[in-house]
Amino acid sequence: MFSSTPSQKSPDRSGCSGFRSLLSRRQSIQAGVLGGLGLSLGDLLRMEGRADDTATQAFSAAGSTGKLIPKTLSVIQLHLGGGWPQQESLDPKPEAPVEYRGSFGVTKTRNGDVFSDNFPRTAAIADKVTVIRSLVGRIPDHQQATYHLFTGYTPTAVIDYPQMGAIVSHELGGRGELPPYIAIPNNHSFAGSTGFLSSTYAAFDLNADPGQKGFKVRDFSIPDGVSAERFERRRSAREIVEKQIRRLEADPTTLDTMDDFYKRAYTLLTSSQAQAAFTLDGETEEMMQLYGRDVVGLRGPDNRFHPKGLAERLILARRLVEAGTRFVTVTYGSWDSHVDVRGNCLDQMPALDHAIAGLVTDLAQRGLLDTTLFWVTTEFGRTPKVNSTNGRDHWARCYSNLLAGGGFAKGLIYGASDATAAEPARDAVPLEDLLFTIYHQLGIDADKELVAFGTRPIEIVKSGKLVKGLI
Repeated sequence: MFSSTPSQKSPDRSGCSGFRSLLSRRQSIQAGVLGGLGLSLGDLLRMEGRADDTATQAFSAAGSTGKLIPKTLSVIQLHLGGGWPQQESLDPKPEAPVEYRGSFGVTKTRNGDVFSDNFPRTAAIADKVTVIRSLVGRIPDHQQATYHLFTGYTPTAVIDYPQMGAIVSHELGGRGELPPYIAIPNNHSFAGSTGFLSSTYAAFDLNADPGQKGFKVRDFSIPDGVSAERFERRRSAREIVEKQIRRLEADPTTLDTMDDFYKRAYTLLTSSQAQAAFTLDGETEEMMQLYGRDVVGLRGPDNRFHPKGLAERLILARRLVEAGTRFVTVTYGSWDSHVDVRGNCLDQMPALDHAIAGLVTDLAQRGLLDTTLFWVTTEFGRTPKVNSTNGRDHWARCYSNLLAGGGFAKGLIYGASDATAAEPARDAVPLEDLLFTIYHQLGIDADKELVAFGTRPIEIVKSGKLVKGLI
């Protein structure tokens, strides 16, 4: 097991240099027609999918257990990048010395346990969630740990592994008109992508933040000045040209593939269901307040309070899974608190507490909680002891995640850390085992091998095991 050591880089309120270097990666796949008769969504989808399975020789190998009965139809992954502190959130240590327990108190849950008093609303719905307090990572480095979380593998120079969302897209396909894998607002730049699988299975980046005013998915509409009738005529003209090419005995496989991409683009641009899923239209003020739209933390640099936008991101994620998307990732916050962990928590946790409780409550009220997994992740935790700058450093040996719905147990605190949240005291859960269990709930056998580069079989999760106590 790798040891976790404090960062050797100069501390900064916004995090260490490795975390600050994280940049948003804009995927080439976008929604909408990019002007006139120029580059369209179909063109972009076609380019994105150029390296299809026949080209990469990546396919599901025979000999696996076979298709499992799914308990989970969709996943909403809320990722808290930077490493949020387990002591100030889901695994407080009120009996530990102050330099370990930190400066916050506790709040009781319905099942008699305690969370940090930063999470009163989450404590009130604790009977609907599972908290893992004994999750074990491998290495306390932002980039490598994030990649490990999203793929199940640590990075190597030899093979690039697919993200969980890409695997789900590859194995299960779509559930309707929407892309099966969507990232809000974008795919995390440390999280990898489709690896050795076709880029067809990549996350559909919104390239827009639902929490910002004037939110609109970029180019996700027929261009201004082009009527629906004119758009339909252009589509018909394209079909005429393609039929003529077929008469000239062009490669039918290529044309069939191209047709598929244009059909997907046309569906997204003309489907009322798809268009509605990518907006917040019709959401009531009551719903916005349930998710904590107006909840703020500390004053910003301009000496004003600012809403965080998490409520809108999670509401949009709910709309997307409701419309059929299988896997949605949502990112929130900057949790690399080497300096002033208290201030970091006071600024970001009120909105997080409201949003977690709001989404769980909303999914339950809509009858979606049993078939939708809400999964709150972070790449690692924070050191047991507060450092000399009142922060906490990187710690991968024991940390916490929260899960709700999707067939996972309700009202469960799984595993335990020791007296200072430094090591698992019982029921340690290696990250690979958690990923294996989530795949199992989705109906995917994670022992299954995908064949990369034509000859190399690679397990979806290497050496993972089902954690029966979680389900």
